[in-house]
Amino acid sequence: MLKIGFLYTRLRVEEKYLLDELEKRPNVEVVRINDGERFFDIGTLPEAVDVLFERSISYSRGVYISKIFQAHGARVVNTPEVAERCGDKYVTSQILTCAGIPTPKVYMAFDEEAALQAVEAMGYPCVLKPVVGSWGRLLAKVDNRAMAEALIEHKASLGVHHQVFYIQEYIHKPGRDIRAFVIGEEPICAIYRTSENWITNTARGGQASNCPLTPELTEICRQTARAIGGGLLAIDVFETENGLCVNEVNHTMEFRNSIATTGVNIPALMVDYVLRQA
Repeated sequence: MLKIGFLYTRLRVEEKYLLDELEKRPNVEVVRINDGERFFDIGTLPEAVDVLFERSISYSRGVYISKIFQAHGARVVNTPEVAERCGDKYVTSQILTCAGIPTPKVYMAFDEEAALQAVEAMGYPCVLKPVVGSWGRLLAKVDNRAMAEALIEHKASLGVHHQVFYIQEYIHKPGRDIRAFVIGEEPICAIYRTSENWITNTARGGQASNCPLTPELTEICRQTARAIGGGLLAIDVFETENGLCVNEVNHTMEFRNSIATTGVNIPALMVDYVLRQA
């Protein structure tokens, strides 16, 4: 009997699909662990499980609880190392850049004046992002110096995490981007996310349609997964005049809009991977 710890914040549609899939499997016991309802003694294994399946909405909760389990010998999917590489946009960009994988240019600054200099050096438009965040929240497209000054001053007032300025090259997309789903190091399907807004996240109203796994897309996804450390990943890809480039990598992927769109049973393949880790 395999014992799978299922770490979650709340049961969204994705978590319900994954639990349904786990509970169909013979010889599998699921232990539900809510990341906010208990405390954790770092000196002991919180639950005797073969694998911890990490599905926390909170990046920090997921990473720290995963580290506690891993420290006491439990396997974790995704590992906290992979979560840290995906959850911090600077870390992701640095890994991609060092691996030679096409990705938008990024400048980092740690002072308001230096941030303004970085924006001016990058050129308009460019994008200001928090280093930790998801669902397209707190992203800003900067079109001119007056906007840059206002946004930088505002970010500096929000607290210590926003005083790290991540300035990214703006990529002119054809009204869409690509989200590819990867298991291990192998892409299984992809969707286009189309929107009139420059932010194409489906959580922000982007419309999903099937995207074929071309050789170019498959190869850049394999390279990215290998550089990040593998696991269950969603890779966001831009189409540019010079080919594909990777924008971000997500370690707790959402897929509710992609099962029917692609015809691929994403939660079943995710659960297969988790059980293989045991």
